[in-house]
Amino acid sequence: MATDPSDTPADPHTPVSNEPEEAPAAEQEQVSDPPSEGIEPDANPVTDEGIEVVEGYRPVATEMARLTGAGDSSLEAVEVRSLVEELPKVWMAPSTQGLPDIGEASFGPPPAIEAVIGTDDRVQIANTATYPWRVHASLLITAADNSQWIGTGWFIGPHTLITAGHVVFIKNSGVQGRDGWVNRITVMPGRNGSTLPYGSVISSSFRSVVGWTGSGDQNYDYGAIIIPTELGNLVGWLGFGVWSDADLLASTGNISGYPGDKPAGTQWYHARKIVSVNSRKVFYDIDTAGGQSGSGVYRIINGARYGIAVHAYGGTTTNSGTRIVSPVFNNLLTWRA
Repeated sequence: MATDPSDTPADPHTPVSNEPEEAPAAEQEQVSDPPSEGIEPDANPVTDEGIEVVEGYRPVATEMARLTGAGDSSLEAVEVRSLVEELPKVWMAPSTQGLPDIGEASFGPPPAIEAVIGTDDRVQIANTATYPWRVHASLLITAADNSQWIGTGWFIGPHTLITAGHVVFIKNSGVQGRDGWVNRITVMPGRNGSTLPYGSVISSSFRSVVGWTGSGDQNYDYGAIIIPTELGNLVGWLGFGVWSDADLLASTGNISGYPGDKPAGTQWYHARKIVSVNSRKVFYDIDTAGGQSGSGVYRIINGARYGIAVHAYGGTTTNSGTRIVSPVFNNLLTWRA
């Protein structure tokens, strides 16, 4: 039987699934899990300040100084052809024009979920078939009542993407038959408008934690999508880790995803310093919009990208994401295994 999210145990980080019950995550000693650039990544350069170099983007209060190249792929040799042959031969994206952000299913219409803070200086990613842009996936979500929505997810392993809990499990919609685990999600990594450089794959295997599925607590709004192929070996993934308050406050946050206020299926990027943190969330004035629910908030360390939070919410002065603290990290490790 699938895990019953209504039976909320004491620990809100207890993992739940729409599939047969899985064991709780074991405690781990490590504080970070490394990224992979996938096969032939043509990795994007970054600045010394931990920002992606994107044509047309001029970070506020940041000098575009000496660029650093990203490292070589850490994967063992894998034949690209064999991986591509596993993909469904669907290379043109399904229409998502006009579909609402999945956050609206649980929280109502904008501006409650995500926001542009001040001037909108997001930039579009033109070449989404390179690393790290191809790690970010456009999501077409079909709820239990067959309504359709959009969101964003990001790879952390060969067959695992992380996203917001409200992407995979809808709470308090007020619509009969809509609440609960979604029916299916079409995952489109590196989508570029109507073009799918890596095809698409459909998942019906999801994870979250009882803090979200049981009580809808926004402090525990994170989840995972498990795909039936190892597409992550091709596109690569972000690392993730646990860092101190001081370390995060000294970091620059990066977000790339698929906002619904831009042309359908186009990927947009923005970066700014982390504004504040608490024990469960990270706050930033990085610009986002509906459709980016579930995007990865990541920092760059020596050219390597590490997730620090899962973007989920907006506000008048800052947006925020679910912070990767030790219990979150442990669940992510289990879900990527």
